[in-house]
Amino acid sequence: MSKAIVIKDKLAKDAVLEISYVLSQLIPDFASDSFINDACLGLEQRQLKQRVDHIINVLGSFLPDDFNEAAQLLLQLKSHWPKQQSQQPGWFSFAAWPVIDYVGVYGLEHPELALDVLENLTSLFSAEFAVRPFIETHFELTHRRMLAWTQHDDAHVRRLASEGCRPRLPWGKQLKTLRLQPAPVIEILEQLKDDPSLYVRKSVANNLNDISKDHPSLVISLCQTWRSEASNERKWIIKHALRTLIKAGQPSAFEVLAYNPQPQLLVLNFQLTPQSLSLGHDIEMALSLRSESSEQQTIVLDYKVHHIKANGQSTSKVFKWKTLTLMPFEHYDLIKKHPIKLISTRMYYAGIHLVEIVINGRVFIQNQFELTI
Repeated sequence: MSKAIVIKDKLAKDAVLEISYVLSQLIPDFASDSFINDACLGLEQRQLKQRVDHIINVLGSFLPDDFNEAAQLLLQLKSHWPKQQSQQPGWFSFAAWPVIDYVGVYGLEHPELALDVLENLTSLFSAEFAVRPFIETHFELTHRRMLAWTQHDDAHVRRLASEGCRPRLPWGKQLKTLRLQPAPVIEILEQLKDDPSLYVRKSVANNLNDISKDHPSLVISLCQTWRSEASNERKWIIKHALRTLIKAGQPSAFEVLAYNPQPQLLVLNFQLTPQSLSLGHDIEMALSLRSESSEQQTIVLDYKVHHIKANGQSTSKVFKWKTLTLMPFEHYDLIKKHPIKLISTRMYYAGIHLVEIVINGRVFIQNQFELTI
């Protein structure tokens, strides 16, 4: 069995060699050996983002001091870069990440030219991190450019318009001003809500989901407006944009998605097996439902586990179970196993753990199990 690749190792010596090779095609007498030695120095001891920052610093020593000259070289980079192996869009070359983010560090005083470079290179590896310093430092200029990008022929560039301004972008610096006042982001997303590319539509949904964490009513209202005469593709965006609010049981979010916040249901049985278990085992959940309606009902079925903390209090986490359609007066039985095992993001403590069944945002029934450590 092949060993899984740790994500930080996608930006290791092989990536440095790739960068060096391409730059040697563009810069006469490029000091490849020195660049490789400097870029690889201490690289293995660094985490992913630290590797990006380290290589950016090294690039700063080997590219021209004048950003105008450096930009002209970078604008030629794409034609010399190894061809994409996969037809799927995305981050196919981590080696391009520090090269692109170099622009966000060294090009801030030349925003027009720097944004040209980011537009050109974003298809190699998303420029969503590199564009954020320009949003903060040159907002009006960058916002106008991002609006223009929404009409670009290249889906990578259109996606950059959305992904680059996500207020809570993972791995990226949060845009505090846009978290407080997301209207400029909404202006961009309005242009992309019917984009033909799923790659772009996923970004739009994720962006709205970010905004919903700070402005739930705004996103619900926007999605309600978007549902009017919406295509299936736009309905998909709306569904995924509301996922955090659905998980939180926000009734108005269920209404936008045409789920009845007051489903007519009877829970006949909810059993947990075993009632007591030790860490590393599964808990089996058995649930029986019956529709009490003479009409068809679509329901979102989740369950909430209240995990015991070190201080004896509890914290809850919602898990997805199933979305299903019940016919009039239909009886439906479900079984699901939930693993109780150590993961990097959760510690388990002994005690009574409550489990609640949540349907369309409402708690219908609960049971409990005892965890021993």
